[in-house]
Amino acid sequence: MLKRPNIIFIVADDLGYADLGCYGGRNASFGAVSPHIDALADGGLKLTQGYSNSPVCSPTRFALMTARYQYRLRGAAEEPIRTATRGNPDLGLPPSHPTLPSLLRDAGYRTALMGKWHLGYPPHFSPLQSGYEEFFGPMSGGVDYFSHCGANGQHDLWFGEAEHSQPGYLTDLISDYAVDYIDRMAAGAQQETPFFLSLHYTAPHWPWETRDDETLSRELVENKQAIYHLHGGNIESYQRMIHHMDEGIGRLVARLQAHGLAEDTLIVFTSDNGGERFSDNWPLVGGKMDLTEGGIRVPWVAHWPRVIAPAGESRQTCMTMDWSATMLEIGGAQPAADYPLDGKSLLPLLQDVAWQDDQPLFWRMNHRGQRAMRDGDWKYLRVDGVDYLFNLRADERERANMAAVLPERLQAMVAAWEAWNASMPPIPGDATVSLCYTNADMPQR
Repeated sequence: MLKRPNIIFIVADDLGYADLGCYGGRNASFGAVSPHIDALADGGLKLTQGYSNSPVCSPTRFALMTARYQYRLRGAAEEPIRTATRGNPDLGLPPSHPTLPSLLRDAGYRTALMGKWHLGYPPHFSPLQSGYEEFFGPMSGGVDYFSHCGANGQHDLWFGEAEHSQPGYLTDLISDYAVDYIDRMAAGAQQETPFFLSLHYTAPHWPWETRDDETLSRELVENKQAIYHLHGGNIESYQRMIHHMDEGIGRLVARLQAHGLAEDTLIVFTSDNGGERFSDNWPLVGGKMDLTEGGIRVPWVAHWPRVIAPAGESRQTCMTMDWSATMLEIGGAQPAADYPLDGKSLLPLLQDVAWQDDQPLFWRMNHRGQRAMRDGDWKYLRVDGVDYLFNLRADERERANMAAVLPERLQAMVAAWEAWNASMPPIPGDATVSLCYTNADMPQR
């Protein structure tokens, strides 16, 4: 019987598949972009065929929180939930729905979210209403790193359910609160109780601001350009934003080691969806908002010295919700009978890197009428009414469309997708697509 570990679920925002050194990313002018995350991969497990549940933020977070396909909940039909819907009682994670933190809390874990929520606004929704005992961070999808204002120019930084003003670079503030949480959980009687910490950075989501860009932040605010920043940014700034996040993760790991907690702590790192304008998705094509591989295939790193052998690499396919199911099993939490999980536990993989048990994976997006299915090496994709069939082992860039060559395989996958889709609630007629950039800024295939 495994000892129940502490669990830290780290989620980056809009990180590309190859932005990290351990996934082939390039060094920046200042050196390695992600040395601390790379070290977690070197000492643990890296997956090369792992996916997010959606190519955009809040739908993936619905799946992360519930270990179920996000389409089961109304709020996930928004792609993503917009700041303008603040106060809408229908667009958020219902407090009545069992969640990863609420189930772990009921199983005896302490729970906290430090970072991005993006699953609805108070008074109807909040992290504290869905299983977290503590929360620090923004409620919306993206905020300025210094003013902490969202897309509508409204201040959006919270401590619990109270708005909270605190100067500082947001990535560093999130790291500070996470490190403080580790210190408190390691003190006195707390150390006998396992904890679950969601560490959800907004980095490297736009606006493209590093620690040195407070002047730029003031200019954006004064010019009422909110946070979209379509006219700015560059690869150097983007890589520094990742590096700032990586430094915070390094601090957190150092505190775990100092408290003697590292051996019995499961750390999982990923991104909520594929990369954006300055991301490196090589060899994948496409990006955020796109069901091509660049929009949904993301880094997955797991580190748990007590259980996971170092330097492991796996082609096991998985989605965000599978890792949530894994954490529930590891934490001894029982799913609610009325809310059966769609995610499948990957605990056998953590114990044996040779284990593989691929399940069909499904996606749909209102945006551009997209749909996708991954089954083994094969992927079915529809975009703008056109069907594609790709063998991803042979063609990761999704350039060789096999639809006309293998029509029977295509039709079998179309039928499987249709059957799965029929088991999901339909997309509501009033669901909208909220783009975070202009059409000209969309990644092109």
